Amino acid sequence: MDLYPAIDVLGGKAVRLMKGDFEAKKTYDEDPLSAAGAWVAAGARFLHVVDLDGARAGAPANLHHLRRIAGELGVPVQFGGGLRSLAAIDEVIEAGAERAILGTAAFADPDLLRRALERWPERVLVSVDVREGKIATKGWTETVDGGPEEVIEGLARVGASRLVYTNVDRDGMLEGPDLEEVARVADAVPGSFVYSGGIGALADLEGLMALQAPSLAGVIVGKALYERRFTVAEALAALEG
Repeated sequence: MDLYPAIDVLGGKAVRLMKGDFEAKKTYDEDPLSAAGAWVAAGARFLHVVDLDGARAGAPANLHHLRRIAGELGVPVQFGGGLRSLAAIDEVIEAGAERAILGTAAFADPDLLRRALERWPERVLVSVDVREGKIATKGWTETVDGGPEEVIEGLARVGASRLVYTNVDRDGMLEGPDLEEVARVADAVPGSFVYSGGIGALADLEGLMALQAPSLAGVIVGKALYERRFTVAEALAALEG
């Protein structure tokens, strides 16, 4: 499994939220490039960047930070937040993102999702963010109908087989993932997915590895790294079995 240290950008700073709450944020670095550079210097081979300003506004707001991170650090970056048009996806890819992550738009505009997958079949992921058992959209402020497995099956029917799955209720809480939930998601995903939400200890990474789920390709870790619950090197060792 791959490790994706998270850099969430809000107001030009690297922050972490608790349960997706914009009012419950903590700043970890005044410069997102500095935060990203620290993870790469520690051995990270991939990065996960979220434009929180963009997620709330509905359009990318931190492309300049993406350009700096992708241009200076030399590792693949997956980027999400406010990507609700083909033009926005174009901008993100042109700014250096290896992968663009669609959230709200994937559910609000299925035609956009189809066109995006046709245009960038290997570079578009869909973010499935779950709060209280429902899919959360628009900066996690609204929900759509259908449970996670049902929604994942619907996405597969239009060709979306690469996902990022986040349990928003656990995000930033350091209390570990619900391994039974992750196993259900792994069974439902026809392609691959990256998990996010609640990682707080090396045992959580080991628990994900123990699922031996072929579709589980990676894990996003944010607060646990910032709070030094474990190092990038220790996480990589755990994920390499």
